[in-house]
Amino acid sequence: VCSMGNSTSRLYSALAKTLSSGAVSQHQDCLEQLDPARLDPIDPKDLLEECQIVLQKRPPRFQRDFVDLRKNAASNHRPIRVMQWNILAQALGEGKDNFVQCPMEALKWEERKCLILEEILAYKPDILCLQEVDHYFDTFEPLLSRLGYQCTFFPKPWSPCLDVEQNNGPDGCALFFLKDRFELINSANIRLTAMKLKTNQVAIAQTLKCSETGRLFCIAVTHLKARTGWERFRSAQGCDLLQNLKSITQGAKIPLIVCGDFNAEPTEEVYREFSNSSLNLNSAYKLLSPDGQSEPPYTTWKIRPSGECRHTLDYIWYSQHALNVNSALGLLTEEQIGPNRLPSFNYPSDHLSLVCDFSFNQDPDRLL
Repeated sequence: VCSMGNSTSRLYSALAKTLSSGAVSQHQDCLEQLDPARLDPIDPKDLLEECQIVLQKRPPRFQRDFVDLRKNAASNHRPIRVMQWNILAQALGEGKDNFVQCPMEALKWEERKCLILEEILAYKPDILCLQEVDHYFDTFEPLLSRLGYQCTFFPKPWSPCLDVEQNNGPDGCALFFLKDRFELINSANIRLTAMKLKTNQVAIAQTLKCSETGRLFCIAVTHLKARTGWERFRSAQGCDLLQNLKSITQGAKIPLIVCGDFNAEPTEEVYREFSNSSLNLNSAYKLLSPDGQSEPPYTTWKIRPSGECRHTLDYIWYSQHALNVNSALGLLTEEQIGPNRLPSFNYPSDHLSLVCDFSFNQDPDRLL
């Protein structure tokens, strides 16, 4: 392993071993030699302390509470906590997205990465699904592997990050799961198609075996095409992803969780395709509404030169015949977000993180 310094402080021992974007070119040889499996494990409490030292001049994290959604008696097994988050690619945040009310200082990577890590460490997901990851090799893989996660990354073939000067490589989807809780059975990197043409959007689907229950399930992460006017394109991408997932889950015999930034409001066709799929999927965050039928009012809220953008685009879909949602993390209120919206000194992304606790249905043989 290439040493990045020999300071004895805990701050240097973990965070300083991840390279800043400016250091990547200078330390490319170190980056290529870096083998996370050979690095010492990190205590998550120590890493959280390090992040808080870096962030001591910033306002504290927002308080968000879990909402208990259990309808039945508690499961005998520990729930599976899944976190979904578009973390905002650093190159896009600084170079393309034009958040007119967000100071550039708030987007500084050395601090923003600590805000992202603090959010992850606070909720301790068993499975973490991220989009817009452009610091995978120099930050997320080295750190999360030392926290006990198995890590997978699939970049976009033509990432818009590459158009930004001093970028850190392409952005893509990343999937992380705790190795002491799950065994990887199968992994598929999927380049999504639309109208039989390969597109710039991707997905990762992994079949895992739960060590405690012995049950199999599939976890998938994706990020569909953005922008108004591309609704039919997103619909085609969603159909392609569903077809792939039907094959991987053997027609829903294997329970499924799909996390993603779909770039689609619930009124779009791709949302209806997932709702009406033969995979019998439901959107977990609908369960937070009084009738269990309505999505949250927003999962992203930002201000660009064209105006204010408040949309529901992010989802955690799950096999409702095989899985129960025990709880879901409440969203930030408008008051917490504040008039300048996201991202901000308090919050590192323009998208909110979604977190759910799942348990297996107690009847493993129950069919659709």
